[in-house]
Amino acid sequence: MNTSPSLLTIVIPAKNESKLLPNLLESLCNQDYPQMRHTRVFVADAGSTDGTPELAMGFSGRLDVEVIPGGLPSVGRNAGARRATTPYVLFIDADMELKDSTLIRRAMELAGRRKMHCVTTNIWCGRGHLGDNMLYLLNNLAQYGSLLCRPFSTGMFMLFAKSKFEQLGGFNEGALYAEDYLLSKKVANWKFGVVSGGITTTNRRFRNTGRLRVIYLFFKTMLNTFNEDYFLHDQGYWHQKV
Repeated sequence: MNTSPSLLTIVIPAKNESKLLPNLLESLCNQDYPQMRHTRVFVADAGSTDGTPELAMGFSGRLDVEVIPGGLPSVGRNAGARRATTPYVLFIDADMELKDSTLIRRAMELAGRRKMHCVTTNIWCGRGHLGDNMLYLLNNLAQYGSLLCRPFSTGMFMLFAKSKFEQLGGFNEGALYAEDYLLSKKVANWKFGVVSGGITTTNRRFRNTGRLRVIYLFFKTMLNTFNEDYFLHDQGYWHQKV
């Protein structure tokens, strides 16, 4: 048994995620990262009314989990990062599931071996249609392509070196849209990595917002890469999420 201290803290922003958060926490329990049992897991709860905090604490016998006050994802992520005392912080969205039990270990190995500032992975839609996975395939390809200039990652899975995260100022809490993209594009492309494999999610983003609008917002975001004011408005995205 590996009893060395963990180098990692995990932060999960959540609000009314009682249906999906248990899948994520269960998949964290199944990770082969040697220090997983001793890794702090902060669930930053934004005032859930569906029992999300209680469900999270139900894993306290298997994970070192703690529920802390959250808000919008940027607020919750920053709140968890402030409590982290480890060299690395992994931000994961509550509707993710790590079906690959090696993913966190390999992401940590990549970050440490190549001294990366940020590591992400591919996103797949485990419970969606072919069209949903095609959209995530395009996202994954664009993510690889971004390594040539300005890298981008989503908060679905974003492993940060904490020192770099703090140097960049964390997530912009004034940003009401794509705050994860806004932060990741500040990372130098040679300090940004994509670990092979991927993490799975549902297709609820497409169901809530609409596939065509998601595509529209994606390209509009790319066009506004250097326009920080664009990200200070929600672009009609948040009011459509549930």
